[in-house]
Amino acid sequence: MTLNELRYIVTLAQEQHFGRAAERCFVSQPTLSIAVKKLEKELGVALFERSKTRVQATPLGERIVAQAQLVLEQSAAIKDIASAGKDQLASPLSVGAIFTIGPYLFPHFIPQLQRLAPEMPLYVEEGYTATLRQRLRKGELDAIIIALPFTEPDVVTQPLYDEPFVVLMPAGHPLAEESLITPDQLSRDNVLLLGEGHCFRDQVLEACPQLQHSIENESGSGHIRTAADGSSLETLRHMVASGLGITVLPLSAATASQYASGLLETRPFATPAPRRTVALAWRASFPRHRAIDILRDAIGQCHLETGN
Repeated sequence: MTLNELRYIVTLAQEQHFGRAAERCFVSQPTLSIAVKKLEKELGVALFERSKTRVQATPLGERIVAQAQLVLEQSAAIKDIASAGKDQLASPLSVGAIFTIGPYLFPHFIPQLQRLAPEMPLYVEEGYTATLRQRLRKGELDAIIIALPFTEPDVVTQPLYDEPFVVLMPAGHPLAEESLITPDQLSRDNVLLLGEGHCFRDQVLEACPQLQHSIENESGSGHIRTAADGSSLETLRHMVASGLGITVLPLSAATASQYASGLLETRPFATPAPRRTVALAWRASFPRHRAIDILRDAIGQCHLETGN
């Protein structure tokens, strides 16, 4: 058996579809299918139940896939150990960030990182927390930038900064007459939110429970509109600019608008203002400690508007 074959069965168990699994592994579907059958023949057991619409791991297959995941993590650790013997700042660093942080943080800290470590380019990726968590565990990412709470065995998590939320509205909106906004005031308006799967949506609903009540009970004079799958904070900003409603954004996103001055307005929340803590996470076994330190320093030197 090979590491590639183990990678194929782990990915197939996650996707439950040969085509999607092959796409993720950057191979053709026949190549992946043949490799899985070869491994099943070698082991003498069926790893997957196959139907026309779905591929699902057998009970024994689930145990083997779990062990294969551990093997892949350990193989990634071997590469990390080898990298530690080299100049820790002389090879690329793979960094992921959640969708609501990456677009607003990368442009600020990458120039700082190039100044501190010019021989260490970044491979950057944006994704959902769950996806970044998996890719970190598998060694496909060296570090990820996420919002707390975040816990994962054998992963070190360190807070970077706190960032308050603000309300974004069209110019001339009645709430623009207020200097501070309370969560109660939002439930009387049309509020635009990201779709399920975005941790920022959950954070907004936790900070403004009245919105959750409106969703569950369809009550109140306001209306909650959820953006389509794949939408971003920029999508919400465009809809607010068009006059569809208001939304809640992290301060860094609210101040990154490319719209002409006077079209959009932001207002802070009244104390205690809802906020999020942005953190850096990396595997405890990752040996390039100096690279992590430099990454953290570069982010700390950003002139990012976080309200701190």
